[in-house]
Amino acid sequence: MPAVQLLLLACLAWEVGARTAQLRKANDRSGRCQYTFSVASPSESSCPEEGQAVSAIQDLQRDSSTQRADLESIKARLSSLEGLVHQLTSDQAAGPLETQEGLQRELDTLRRERDQLETQTRELETAYSNLLRDKSALEEEKRRLGAEKEDLARRLESSSQEVARLRRDQCPQAHSSSQDMLPGSREGPSLRRHIGRPPRCPAHLGTRAGSQVISRGGELIERVSKSRGPCISRWNLENVEFQELKSELTEVRASGRLKESPSGVPRSEEGDAGCGELVWVGEPLTLRTAETITGKYGVWMRDPQPAHPSTRETTWRIDTVGPDIRQVFEYELLSQFLRGYPSKVHVLPRPLESTGAVVYAGSLYFQAAESRTVVRYELNTETVRAEKELPGAGYHGQFPYSWGGYTDIDLAVDETGLWVIYSTEEAKGAIVLSKLNPENLELEQTWETNIRKQSVANAFIICGTLYTVSSYSSPDATVNFAYDTGTGSSKALAVPFKNRYKYSSMIDYNPLEKKLFAWDNFNMVTYDIKLSKM
Repeated sequence: MPAVQLLLLACLAWEVGARTAQLRKANDRSGRCQYTFSVASPSESSCPEEGQAVSAIQDLQRDSSTQRADLESIKARLSSLEGLVHQLTSDQAAGPLETQEGLQRELDTLRRERDQLETQTRELETAYSNLLRDKSALEEEKRRLGAEKEDLARRLESSSQEVARLRRDQCPQAHSSSQDMLPGSREGPSLRRHIGRPPRCPAHLGTRAGSQVISRGGELIERVSKSRGPCISRWNLENVEFQELKSELTEVRASGRLKESPSGVPRSEEGDAGCGELVWVGEPLTLRTAETITGKYGVWMRDPQPAHPSTRETTWRIDTVGPDIRQVFEYELLSQFLRGYPSKVHVLPRPLESTGAVVYAGSLYFQAAESRTVVRYELNTETVRAEKELPGAGYHGQFPYSWGGYTDIDLAVDETGLWVIYSTEEAKGAIVLSKLNPENLELEQTWETNIRKQSVANAFIICGTLYTVSSYSSPDATVNFAYDTGTGSSKALAVPFKNRYKYSSMIDYNPLEKKLFAWDNFNMVTYDIKLSKM
């Protein structure tokens, strides 16, 4: 029996309970090596018969085969477990790398999508800019054609008036013909020809009997009624019984006689250029209400000295709530402003701050954001024409009006030109008033008042006099101070001023319309005013 089998027998013997065993090695008679393994039976006191021994050996062999199969199964399971452990170990080692690679792939995908979106955004912005340029070109062409149309209409009207004048100036000529003469008359035959109807008389022979003002297509027309008295011709007629009174209506442009306010109500020109002290402010008239939260504060204005292509009806509006205020809405017609349909949108090259902007002589004047710089932006060419820093002026909340809003620098316009209202550290918060050159923004003259800027809600200038408003939120506020730059003196006032919507963030004077423009809690309003006679 091989040594391995002997060892197995020994193991089996140990398993079945035998605790003593002997292994003996010796050469047999032929000289071959023999191993003898002796195991004491734990249960048998004596050896069984030969058949019983064979049966026991067979049983041991069967048990050995079963155990061998179990051992192989265990070995297979161990190998499987080792494989699983190896796989798990490999997965744990490779897992972070694969996860990182997956995240990197997703990041690359997101970057590509971002680049595509940025490209699309740039393309859209370019297309939008092109559309704005095309729109501006079309608007310019429209204005040019409108101007040509108006010029042609003026020429045609002038020609028609000249023809009419020439016809009126023509008087009938005398023709000598004996057969057409009236009996007893010393004049020519044309007298008989004109009996029953008056001869054409020169226009200067008529006398004005009355006039009427009417509105046609937004233009004022003065309809003048003229009565023609007896037309005495150069013939020195003795018999003028054929003559009659004739009433004639002639339409004459009333631009030299009456002015029309933007609201459509005619206003007399008498007293328009007069100045005096403010004695009355009327009830606010609401023209427009802002649509979004960005319009809670704002500024709106018209040009008191409109420059082509703008007119006195052109209106500008800026909503001033937000961190980057650049849009200026332009309304060519009053009807567009009232409906909220801008004809043009200007995008400023740099943001403005607060509600102190004005339009004057074709340019927008505003304070650049977070600076003491005043900027002149020409609206027709959409370019910056001048910039000027106000020496020592407070800005971005240093010396605002009482309602806040970074209203440190407030521009204003009156009959004498362009002004700026501000304060400085040197003035210790008192209002400083400077006259500006509208071309280059140089300071022409400066006044320091005794009115503390943060104690008043707003200010405006009329005829060189600064007026302040007591409250921005009280329904019954007053115009409480006046500072006259002509005399350098100030005095207290008590002119009632209504804050209908209880949050007035902008009040400006328009010297052309003789009105106050204001922005009161989303609402754009105007106030009529009265000045005392000088």
